[in-house]
Amino acid sequence: MKRVIITVLIIIVTIGAIAWVLSNNKKKNAAKTAIVAQGSGAVSVRTSVIKREPINLDFSANGTFAANQELNFLSENAGRVTKIYVDEGARVSKGQILARIDAEIINTDKETAQATLQNAIRDEARYSSSFKTGGVTQQQLDQAKLAVENARLRLQSAQRKVSDANIKSPINGIVNKRYIEVGAFVTAQGTQLFELVDVSKLKLKVSVNESQVANLNIGDQVQIKSNVFPADDYQGKVTFIAAKADNSLNFPIELQVENNKKNTIKAGMYGTAIFKFPKQNPALTIPRGSFVGSVSSNQIFVLENGKTARIRKVVPGRILGENVEIVDGLKEGETVITSGQINLVDGSEVTPVK
Repeated sequence: MKRVIITVLIIIVTIGAIAWVLSNNKKKNAAKTAIVAQGSGAVSVRTSVIKREPINLDFSANGTFAANQELNFLSENAGRVTKIYVDEGARVSKGQILARIDAEIINTDKETAQATLQNAIRDEARYSSSFKTGGVTQQQLDQAKLAVENARLRLQSAQRKVSDANIKSPINGIVNKRYIEVGAFVTAQGTQLFELVDVSKLKLKVSVNESQVANLNIGDQVQIKSNVFPADDYQGKVTFIAAKADNSLNFPIELQVENNKKNTIKAGMYGTAIFKFPKQNPALTIPRGSFVGSVSSNQIFVLENGKTARIRKVVPGRILGENVEIVDGLKEGETVITSGQINLVDGSEVTPVK
C-alpha cells in the first residue's frame, strides 16, 4: 500500500514540475514578443552593392567517351564457318576478310544461275531469228528477252552470295568480341558474328544548361581532358547540339575527339570538356537570389535611404552561374536586397545585416 502511495506522489510532483516549467517558458516568450512589438518592426535583410564586374563565360562539363563507330556484324548467308582469320583485340581494316563460310552450296547456285542465263540467251537468239521470218509473235520474243533479264539478275544475286561467303569488315576498327567458332553453323536470318569498334576517333557526350548552350556553335574547338590520363590534352570539335532540352532541362552535346595520343582512350571512360570563350566586357550583375520568386519575375527589391525596401522592375540578361546580368533597371552603386524578400512589400522598413 505504501509503495502505491509513494508512486502516486512521485507522479503528482513530476506533473507539477512540468507545468511550472511550461508556464515559466510561456512568460519568457511573451516578454520577448512584447519587446519586439515595442521595437521598430524592421525586417532584417542581406544586401549587395551593384558594380560592374568582368564576365567569365568559361565552363566545363563531364561526360562519357563513346566509340566513333560501333557495329554488331551479322551473317547474310547460311552455312558452316570453315575459317576465322581474326581474334578478339585484332585491329582490322575496311574490306579485310574476317572469316569464311562454306561456299559449296552457294557455288552450286551460282553455276546453276550461269547455265540458266546462257540457255535464256540462246532462246532469245532463236526467237529473234524466228520473229524475222514470222515464226513467233512479238509477245513471245518479249517473253524471251524478259527471261534473259531475270536470269541475269539471279546470276548477280548468286555472285553476291559467293562474295559474301568471305565475311569482310565494313569499317576500320578493333574486334571487340567474336561470337563464332570454326564449325559453327550460321543462318541467313542474321547470326551475330563480330562486334567491331572504331576508337580512332571518339565521341564525348555531355550536357549543358540553357545559358551555356547559347554560346556554342557547331565546329567550335574544345579542350578535352581524360580522367584516366590527366597529363594528356586532347582536341575536340562540337559536332552536335540538341535542338530540344532533355527531361532535366539540359541540352545534350556531342564532341568528336581525335584519339591520337600514346595513351589510347577507351570507349566508356570518363572525360571533361573545357569550354573557353573570349574575354567579355564588364557588366552589371546581381546574385540570382535577389529576384522575387525567380528570375522570370523580373522583380527585385532595392534599398533606399538605407532603411526602405522598394520593389523595382528590371530586365535580366544572361544567367552566369549564381549571378544574373542586368540589362536595364539598375545603376552601378545601387544596393539590392539579396535575402529576406519573402517578408517584404513595397515600402517595408528593413535593417541590413552586416
